[in-house]
Amino acid sequence: MSTSPPLLELSGINKSFGPVQVLRDVDFTVTAGEVTALVGDNGAGKSTLVKCVSGIYSIDSGQVYYDGRAVSINGPREAAELGIEVVYQDLALCDNLDVVQNMFLGRERRSGLVLDEATMEELAAQTLAGLSVRTVKSLRQPVSSLSGGQRQTVAIAKAVLWNSNVVILDEPTAALGVAQTGQVLELARRMADNGLAVVLISHNMNDVFAVADRVAALYLGQMAAQVPIAEVTHAQVVELITAGRSGDLGLPGAGSGEDHGLNGAQG
Repeated sequence: MSTSPPLLELSGINKSFGPVQVLRDVDFTVTAGEVTALVGDNGAGKSTLVKCVSGIYSIDSGQVYYDGRAVSINGPREAAELGIEVVYQDLALCDNLDVVQNMFLGRERRSGLVLDEATMEELAAQTLAGLSVRTVKSLRQPVSSLSGGQRQTVAIAKAVLWNSNVVILDEPTAALGVAQTGQVLELARRMADNGLAVVLISHNMNDVFAVADRVAALYLGQMAAQVPIAEVTHAQVVELITAGRSGDLGLPGAGSGEDHGLNGAQG
């Protein structure tokens, strides 16, 4: 496991929507070369945290550090310029376009006034080859003809193509069968092995333990624990998710049934 400093670090992040505090003093670190699983129940604050990282939401207080320097991320474009890409559950792919067109959507290469199709196809092929992707047969097939696993692969490759250093995968296997889930998890592992920092948001403990180096558990808007996966069991992670505490691990006072006033929080 990596001992290098974190590539992305969130310190004391707070975020409220009106009277509801969704994130409370959240610390979270992501390291290059590792898969960090971000887990938590619905309402724990996972999606809000990701939207703060990706610039969709502004944070109320706290600090984001990228590669050791303090940054403020004021929109998805600024996140992308830093090298942070999010692959959302709904994928945002265009069914009527082919694989290459989707991978370059909004960032097309041009040669004069015309699209540089040859360069785009070559770069798309290199990216897929670099990730050892063999499931996509043709770069020119429409995305509508792809399976769920293939669509995830294209969306992830699109994120990698743009020189991302941090790739956040939001429930990438939620709608997939066993074989396709295996392909996507292999892809996540391969990205980390290639030196990227990968964040895997998942409800599936089998997926988490199959691929993650670390696990970070959110509980009602607070970070209950962030630990190496080798140091916890399935049961402990489930306890952290559902009660905020497992033995000596987790939030002080959590799991005692006290009301944190965050039950209306967003996921």
